Amino acid sequence: MSVAAVEGAAAPGTGAQAAIARIAELQTLVARAHGVPPVAAASAPATSFSSALAGAGVGQAIANSAAAGAPVTQPLPGATGAGSGLGGTPSPFDGLILAAAQKHGLDPALLKGLIRAESNFDPTASSPAGAAGLVQLMPGTAASLGVTDRLDPAQSIDGGARYLRQQLDAFGGDVTKALAAYNAGPGAVQRYNGVPPYAETQAYVQKVQAYADEYRVAPVAAALPAPTTLPTTAIPTTGSGSIT
Repeated sequence: MSVAAVEGAAAPGTGAQAAIARIAELQTLVARAHGVPPVAAASAPATSFSSALAGAGVGQAIANSAAAGAPVTQPLPGATGAGSGLGGTPSPFDGLILAAAQKHGLDPALLKGLIRAESNFDPTASSPAGAAGLVQLMPGTAASLGVTDRLDPAQSIDGGARYLRQQLDAFGGDVTKALAAYNAGPGAVQRYNGVPPYAETQAYVQKVQAYADEYRVAPVAAALPAPTTLPTTAIPTTGSGSIT
């Protein structure tokens, strides 16, 4: 439910003010639990439920996401871990994946899904055809991308990200065609004007996209503090408002 919907549901006057007061109480309790002095309330009262949420750092994250028309993709305050920009099971290479995705303007979940499909995160993987490394670059492709050691994780991931970016640019940002070109070559995609009728390539495209969906950032609720962090016996029961 959006912040606007919550505001519309709250009756003006007592109910809204009680809800805001409730938020202030919860913030004070959280601050005390972490040994942080509570921030003094401003002299002017809050004017809306959304402003109270924004003060807690949650409303702004939701508002920014809503304005962009997309789910929240940045970790909320308090989220930790090198792989906090990726959901799903962490890998030892999440930091390199995030850096390469940012450098080349890619969805990090898509890049991680590609690596899983290519090598299952084994930097020493090789194929009978001669591809090697995390992103399974062929020798000629690696040389054209400036990769001198295909088994080096940093070089491999950066090279694979650069090559995927090239395919996305060549096919107008079409992820399906770009993945097909990564697997079967851009010539085959151009020849068939889409995913070639190769069972391996068709399965590959579906597999990478399914993995990418798995690695998308978790919902907002997953990054919020657990309810057990609040002392249940110390919450006042006065006021007619409620927070659900």
